[in-house]
Amino acid sequence: MDLIFDGFSKAFDMIIGIDRGLFTIAWLSIKVSLFAVLISSIIGVPLGTWLAIGHFRGRKIFLTLANAGMGLPPVVVGLTVALMFWRSGPMGEFQLMYTPLAMIIAQTIIALPILIALTTSAIQSLDKQVELETRTLGASNWQMIATLWKEARLGLLAAAMAAFGGVISEVGAVLIVGGNIFGQTRVMTTAIVMESRMGHFDTAIALSILLLVLIFITNFILTYLQQRQQNG
Repeated sequence: MDLIFDGFSKAFDMIIGIDRGLFTIAWLSIKVSLFAVLISSIIGVPLGTWLAIGHFRGRKIFLTLANAGMGLPPVVVGLTVALMFWRSGPMGEFQLMYTPLAMIIAQTIIALPILIALTTSAIQSLDKQVELETRTLGASNWQMIATLWKEARLGLLAAAMAAFGGVISEVGAVLIVGGNIFGQTRVMTTAIVMESRMGHFDTAIALSILLLVLIFITNFILTYLQQRQQNG
């Protein structure tokens, strides 16, 4: 019990005192995950929309792949990216191993299927009349898509937040491609693993609290916006 009490006591002292090392790690985690979600949103939202409204051969296969990709093991993604960027790998000349960019690429691959699958679901859940009325009014394809995105904005926001929560919480991929270098590639999840192994439970607890707070804030924002739309 003393270990737990002392750990939480020191952890809160570090957070309240705005420990520089602690918040450096937290800020890097946020930056890497935000960039990954932004990139995957730019790619995934249009692809998810295409799967939702398109009628083409092999559509069900793509949908199945997107849904299956939501359960993609992060360690497998990390290994794949590492093999690509290793010095003797096909893209080794770019020297991206153990850099934030490699971590962003790995997290983007993890987040992309989530964005595609949840965007598809959000668009498909809309009333079919929205698409039909937009086309009847003579709107172009881009205008029709913009209307669908506007109507499904909460679903799209939920997709982005689900992707953010997934990538900021994962440890396998970023540990493999980032290497857990302090000030360069050490993020909250990899730091928690390392500090726990070293017996520095106060730091591990402090980082865990910050991670939980970030996830709570993300879900609170989504819940607030959903309630606001329903009441409005």
